[in-house]
Amino acid sequence: MPEAPARAARRVEEDAEALDLVELFFFAYRDFVGDADRLLENYGFGRAHHRVLHFVHRRPGLPIAALLDILKITKQSLNRVLKQLLDGGFVEARAGAVDRRQRLLYPTPRGAQLARELAALQSERFRRVLDELPPAARDAAAEFLFAMVDPEDRERVRRHLGRPDLGRDRR
Repeated sequence: MPEAPARAARRVEEDAEALDLVELFFFAYRDFVGDADRLLENYGFGRAHHRVLHFVHRRPGLPIAALLDILKITKQSLNRVLKQLLDGGFVEARAGAVDRRQRLLYPTPRGAQLARELAALQSERFRRVLDELPPAARDAAAEFLFAMVDPEDRERVRRHLGRPDLGRDRR
């Protein structure tokens, strides 16, 4: 192992606070996705289907290229999942109005319904948790999650969310 990564690995092992947060993140993620996983099982779908359906539902007319960029996956990785969503009548692809070669993704009524049900499960978990915390926790939670995004991708995430203020120094 090169010296710098080995030093970083030792420092992480010694940082109990960071390790506790890593572990809490694993537990939180397990339960957060578990709510949706149980519903997705009814359709024979997994988390990849959920991610595609989520972004297509939130951004109707999303170009496939933009979806690949959001998910940071290859076209090959997307093909199987997207084919199942298309064949199952959850998503439809339309040609672009200007560039007919462009494929734009839209949720079907069936896909929109499933996306709403999944979002309701996960939103309810967030609402329940935020109700247990002090009011300032909502902004702190958003700032923490945003800070987890790679720095080179933050501006794109701000634009995607329509939150130009997110991650800006508020001190």
